[in-house]
Amino acid sequence: MSNPSAYSGVGAAAAAGAMSLSGAGAARVAQLKSVQRKNGEASFFFYDAHFKNAAVKILPGEYFVDNEDLLVMTTLGSCIAACLWDRHAQIGGMNHFMLPDGAGDSGRYGSFAMELLINEMMKRGASKSRMEAKIFGGGAVIAGMNTINVGERNTNFVIDYLKTERIPIVSKDVLDIYPRKVCFLPHSGKAMVKRLAPANTEALIQQDRAAAQKAQPVVSTGGSVDLF
Repeated sequence: MSNPSAYSGVGAAAAAGAMSLSGAGAARVAQLKSVQRKNGEASFFFYDAHFKNAAVKILPGEYFVDNEDLLVMTTLGSCIAACLWDRHAQIGGMNHFMLPDGAGDSGRYGSFAMELLINEMMKRGASKSRMEAKIFGGGAVIAGMNTINVGERNTNFVIDYLKTERIPIVSKDVLDIYPRKVCFLPHSGKAMVKRLAPANTEALIQQDRAAAQKAQPVVSTGGSVDLF
């Protein structure tokens, strides 16, 4: 049974403020959902109660670019998320790729995922010469799969790619054995990472197994981080 005095005095004002904030967040989420999205652009929008902010979740193969501090988030195993930011234009974006390269144009592959993200940021007014990067992921989260080194290959790829494109990496949290949850704010460029316990990550493990299978050799007949 609720306390009848819980919403009196200061408590009532605080409760009203919280409901107003939540209502504004819901309205923002509804507005984001109403916008038609491009192929490969993340579209899973929701209100994050912890951060009290509208948020978008990036799935493998997707990206998202914005100039507002919408919360852009993803969860990684051996995959990589690159967060790029132009501090002058205050435009940022994140991608999520599973493998360094592969056949076809797909955001699941690093080379295409990085191109998608950079090009979309430039269309929004960012300059590649001003971009800086924060990179996450590449964890060896599946025991016994170290011979394939998907996480290490992804990490090496994104570091080499960003070096070639002359985009400096200002911070990173990569490799090791941990899955990670990453949050990024495109307007301010702030990134946050949480290392997750290996338990309860079955979906990530399945995702990484699928990536590892694609990474198997084929016999040929002839790129500032806070904790939260």
